[in-house]
Amino acid sequence: MRSSNPVFSREGSFTRDAGYAGFGTTAQAGSPYGQNPYGQNAYGQNPYAGTPYAQQPQGQGPMTDEQLYELYNGPSAGPAATGRMTLDDVVARTAMTLLTLVVAGAVAWFALPFENFGFAIAASLVAMVVGMVVSLKRSVSPPLILTYAALQGFAMGAVSHAFNTMLNGIVIQAVLGTAAVFTAMLFAYKSGRIRVTARYQRIGIAIALGFVLLLMVNMIAMAFGADMGLRSGPLGIVVGLIGIGLGAFFLSLDFAAIEEAIAQGAPQRESWRAAFGLTVSLVWIYMEMLRLIAILRGDD
Repeated sequence: MRSSNPVFSREGSFTRDAGYAGFGTTAQAGSPYGQNPYGQNAYGQNPYAGTPYAQQPQGQGPMTDEQLYELYNGPSAGPAATGRMTLDDVVARTAMTLLTLVVAGAVAWFALPFENFGFAIAASLVAMVVGMVVSLKRSVSPPLILTYAALQGFAMGAVSHAFNTMLNGIVIQAVLGTAAVFTAMLFAYKSGRIRVTARYQRIGIAIALGFVLLLMVNMIAMAFGADMGLRSGPLGIVVGLIGIGLGAFFLSLDFAAIEEAIAQGAPQRESWRAAFGLTVSLVWIYMEMLRLIAILRGDD
């Protein structure tokens, strides 16, 4: 099933290369499969003794029956040996991306005055552009993904510092809340309580588009001095809960896309795309959690 998550829906993403393992090639002339191997007591001799497959590298003699037996009965190559994506690859790349985000956030926290949002806004806008490039780019680019993480982390660090100055301890609360949402969604997905079906994706994407459009209208209204109240009071709480719910929905799409990619034998480099998708979802949840907690604590 193809995911609706824009990060994972690029053409060529998470797909197997054509002709993998050489299936579909024609048999070679003189191959032992073109004869009856039982015509001359196949059990008493090695039927492959005269073929290149039974030869050692140049300068060495042919392989013995015992060596061939060990070769043919040995364990098959796993995903790591064949350059295919594994869950460990996704975990490692996601850890690298989140570590980059946290380090950049720490730099902004300690280097910028909490009243100065100029650099944070600039970093956020550039991060948005880089994120769109990563999402639309057909081939995976780890440097771009890490650049996005650094820019987004810098912006989040400045915003988090400002919130924590006004409401001490709110950042820890938001981090714990984000971790709780991630853990709950992972459990719900792995236990089968949430199934990413085509209908589930259509409904979720429609709600997400409507939510983003509503926030854009609110931003335009605020630019002209109006306030629709979407980030304050009871309405702000409802909007915040919907935003966190959408972040959880995005995580479920990420989980489904990663599981499908591993099952299809996607190339190892695609684990970077998976890490990017998870990072975007976690950033979304954290920012919505930060705003919601600020409203609940009585200070917008």
